[in-house]
Amino acid sequence: MEEMHNNQSTYDDSQIQVLEGLEAVRKRPGMYIGTTSEKGLHHLVYEIVDNSIDEALAGECSKITVEIHTDGSVSVQDDGRGIPSGIHPTKGIPTLEVVYTLLHAGGKFGGGGYKIAGGLHGVGASVVNALSDWLEIDNYHGGKRCTERFEKGKVARPFYEEEANEDRHGVYVRFKPDPTIFTDTTEFKYDILLNRMREQAFLNAGVRIVLRDLRTDPVTEEDLCYEGGIVSYVEYLNESRAVSPIHEKVIYISGKKDDTIAEVAMQYNDSYNEMVVSFANNMATIDGGTHVEGFRSALLRSINKYAKKLNLIKEKDPSLTQKDVLEGLCAIISVKLTDAQFESQTKAKLGNSDVRTLVSSVVSEKIEEFFEENPNETKQIIEKILSAAIAREAARKARESVRRKGALEHTTLPGKLADCQSKSRELTELYLVEGDSAGGSAKSGRDSRYQAILPLRGKVLNVEKSRADKVYGNESLTPIIQALGCGIGDNFSVDKLRYGKIIIMADADVDGSHIQILLLTFFYRHMKELIEQGHIYLAMPPLYKVHDGKRQKYAYSDAERDAIIEEFGNTNRIKADRYKGLGEMNADQLFETTMDPRTRTLKLVTIEDAITCDQIFSVCMGDKVEPRREFIEKNAKFAENLDI
Repeated sequence: MEEMHNNQSTYDDSQIQVLEGLEAVRKRPGMYIGTTSEKGLHHLVYEIVDNSIDEALAGECSKITVEIHTDGSVSVQDDGRGIPSGIHPTKGIPTLEVVYTLLHAGGKFGGGGYKIAGGLHGVGASVVNALSDWLEIDNYHGGKRCTERFEKGKVARPFYEEEANEDRHGVYVRFKPDPTIFTDTTEFKYDILLNRMREQAFLNAGVRIVLRDLRTDPVTEEDLCYEGGIVSYVEYLNESRAVSPIHEKVIYISGKKDDTIAEVAMQYNDSYNEMVVSFANNMATIDGGTHVEGFRSALLRSINKYAKKLNLIKEKDPSLTQKDVLEGLCAIISVKLTDAQFESQTKAKLGNSDVRTLVSSVVSEKIEEFFEENPNETKQIIEKILSAAIAREAARKARESVRRKGALEHTTLPGKLADCQSKSRELTELYLVEGDSAGGSAKSGRDSRYQAILPLRGKVLNVEKSRADKVYGNESLTPIIQALGCGIGDNFSVDKLRYGKIIIMADADVDGSHIQILLLTFFYRHMKELIEQGHIYLAMPPLYKVHDGKRQKYAYSDAERDAIIEEFGNTNRIKADRYKGLGEMNADQLFETTMDPRTRTLKLVTIEDAITCDQIFSVCMGDKVEPRREFIEKNAKFAENLDI
């Protein structure tokens, strides 16, 4: 122990680092934007746009223009008040420079500049500046124009001010992400930005947001403005998910207490899935919070009360449950308040307790008014909910029936499972393999110490078209549920999961892709936590074996095949054998290409955008044929390596 201690570096006062200014942001960017992946890259744009949205919330901005430029930069321009351009009284430098170079600096800390704002931490603009290769500002405020340029967060062209020669107000910010920070990609995706800008346009009725992609010819542009606000948002979500509303009117509820405003728009549809999306000060609260809790409790209480009033359920009967009243519901909850308390800079969950009370009381009052004034639509809603309750009871009986047979107990393992020796979840992998032939090769080639193999029996059930009672006991799904060991439905517990990685291994063709999407639909709808916690992967088997008698390499795309052929010398001896399926590979080939951690490629399945993810599953796997056909036609150009 003494020898080990003497070999260590001296730990004294000199080891304590002090990061000043924006150095801390560049050193630990993940602390401020979550990640430096594609998600974090786009978060930079959101931070700047959110400042313009805050101007809109203050009633000072009506148009925001976002442009993706050919050089990879993005600009955001608004017609708000602009940033005050004088010398800051305590910092002694221009206020514009304070906002873009100092953390926790802004007009949202109670100085009266903003009553309602999403950017309450005051780090947005300065963080974007710190993580940009360069950033330029053109600011109009109080009849003056001022400009400044920064590079990697530091002043590169000093603050300059002049009299504005035009009647203009607002701010123009243009920045280019630093490729030394965003090493994965610095390319902005138009569709990702469009989803966010559309969301903001819905949440701020009447505000116009223009998004342009100047990299395309002709320029791609979307002009977004929704006078209907979140009512239009619900209509859009139902249409984009290819579900049919069961009542014509979107129920709109709003209320206010002091400076806090709560809005709810909701409509039931013919699907089996809920979509409740919440926002606080225009920030998506993906983990919910007090506003969602208030909504759900009030909705359940009010529907139970009204159903009993109409004798649709008897006083002695069990009350409806949360799951019953949420099935097939599409709802937007948006609150705006002066002192929003978020759990972190990413604003995933709202914590204000008074918001729960406000939302609950407003929803209870207004929804009961709707029920009284719209008896026909109310009857349709209650019938939908009662149908969900009947299905829930059927699911419970099906689950109990299957449990009595031991089929869903975590101690029961399916007969076809070739389990691994290790019991450590951190080390083990379960391969869900398409077909007995490939399953046999996988069993023979695997490393049995930590790799388990479960051959799949045909194509699994499409759960998007099935209620929960059809899932329990389904012969294609039961072996998967048994092998995972974490249960399903009310009994699901991710803590009981037996394997750290669940790897879907299917052929690289249309049938294989279909099996992948069927399994992903099942996991997304019934075991979403497995995706959220990073347990689901896709194996990437090769398409070709390229060989010339002496050398061989595997290719995972046509382009890679051609590159290998060129590398080998492009002679007549070279052959590129196309694998039609996993079953064609012998055991050692399958292990080497698809299962060996040293050489394989796995794709981690993540949920970057929950709304878009829900839309795709609903459209692609739901009952409506026409929306699916339109989706396929629109996206067919992105299909690669499929034997169509």
